[in-house]
Amino acid sequence: DGVVKAVDGVSFDVVEGKTVGIVGESGCGKSVLARSLLQLIDRPGRIVGGEVLYHQYAEGEETASRNDILSLPPNGSEIRSIRGGHISLIFQEPMSSFSPVHTIGNQMVEMLRLHKPVSKVEANEQAVDWLQRVGMPNPSERIRAYPHELSGGQLQRAMIALALSTNPSVLIADEPTTGLDVTTQAQILDLLGSLQAEHGMAMIF
Repeated sequence: DGVVKAVDGVSFDVVEGKTVGIVGESGCGKSVLARSLLQLIDRPGRIVGGEVLYHQYAEGEETASRNDILSLPPNGSEIRSIRGGHISLIFQEPMSSFSPVHTIGNQMVEMLRLHKPVSKVEANEQAVDWLQRVGMPNPSERIRAYPHELSGGQLQRAMIALALSTNPSVLIADEPTTGLDVTTQAQILDLLGSLQAEHGMAMIF
């Protein structure tokens, strides 16, 4: 039928407060799988089958609603509320997370205000705090920088801060500490562990 499958036959569950590790050699499709979970496959690639079931509890509700993410319109409001809000993705390539024409701060503030009921000032304060938590030097200055003005390691930190700032229920981390020094890697992993313990965040590595 002319279809070459980059990923096929994958099945797993991830539950609140737990971590699932996806392992395999380079080029086996781990990044494609991570992007597929949120319908983020670039054309001409496409998802030809399967389902991604997300069980979501509304505030005050005891039973969860179940959404098949792959059945949602790819640019609709429902999936946009899930992406970055309920489920965040740390990309292997940090430039994938940012627009080159807006500052890091503007993009973090926009993300926070999209998913949380906060003012612009509050969102800016939270963005600076998250940059500090991931080890960004001079976060109150770096927040005004454009992506191309940051080093690779700084951009990686900013991407992690962006992904974590909305307190997602699920974090998909595609090699999140690539390009960071050993000390910062340990700091990020400690932060992820503490957030998981504090908020019950599920993680896919």
